[in-house]
Amino acid sequence: MNLRLSLGMASNPRTWPILDGTVKADGIDLVPSIVHGSELFWRQLRFADFDVSEMSFSSLMMSMAHGDDRWTGLPVFTTRNFFHTGMLIRKDAGINTPADLKGKRVGVPEYQQTAALWIRGALQHEFGVEPKDMEFFMERTPSHSHGAATGFKAPEGVTVNQIPEDKSIGSMMLSGELDATLLYLVDPNLVDRSTADLWNHPDISYLFPDPQAEGARYYQATGLYPINHGMVVRRSIVDQEPWVMLNLLTAFQKAAKVADERRLEQAEYHIESGLISPEGAAALKKPMVTHGITANRKVLETATQYSFEQGLTPKLAKLEDIFGASTMEQ
Repeated sequence: MNLRLSLGMASNPRTWPILDGTVKADGIDLVPSIVHGSELFWRQLRFADFDVSEMSFSSLMMSMAHGDDRWTGLPVFTTRNFFHTGMLIRKDAGINTPADLKGKRVGVPEYQQTAALWIRGALQHEFGVEPKDMEFFMERTPSHSHGAATGFKAPEGVTVNQIPEDKSIGSMMLSGELDATLLYLVDPNLVDRSTADLWNHPDISYLFPDPQAEGARYYQATGLYPINHGMVVRRSIVDQEPWVMLNLLTAFQKAAKVADERRLEQAEYHIESGLISPEGAAALKKPMVTHGITANRKVLETATQYSFEQGLTPKLAKLEDIFGASTMEQ
């Protein structure tokens, strides 16, 4: 069986052994394409270009909630991060703590995207700042946004403005028209258009001066390592050939193991030379990404909770309605 596969350009290195052919899925020939994630999800949600692909978890929940049954979730998680630690602010905006975001003008590439979902969740549950407390400005245009394919409307009580096409998050941050941005994307693709280097601009800084320390604090406090992107398989294929789901999951699990072995080979010198502490060495030897429902149930259910709380989905989504039945105990 030939299946068209697409992964995002920023996809986790643990998927690379699939792309370079080191690991193959039994009974399946994958024909890969590398597409920027922002563009990939728009293409899949609008045109269903690929049989198997990376997918925004937030957009997947929303599309399913609005009756889109073209996809079955595959519990392979390609990207994850402590997204709120990367928030950028203008130094002159009077923002010294997350609480100072209340009443501020805040940029976001796309309101519904998963990274923004997690950031708003962290702001609300960790710092008491709710979405309604900020005024949002969205960069992606209706024609090239994920929301155009999922029926996105600003949740009740939340103000989401459209950034004009002759401006961007980057230009509005530099001009002072925005006080902060939840996240910032500059990679060239069909849906994002910011280009300014905000990270090295003298007027811009991180909301959290030490993002790594805040990430560690957040993980210790919550036990959450937020998932951004999962994967989907065309439902018509799963209905006809249900074995495809577990064969794909097994292949990606093997790829993750191969990638971890490669990573450890690179780190072995530093471990043996004593440049890394015993605690650091032990951490390096742990798998950094684990696929499957069982190991990720808490973080997945938290994402479904945030989606419902934030008004993106009309009811609390159930994991068994998102992912293939054969993968639920994996």
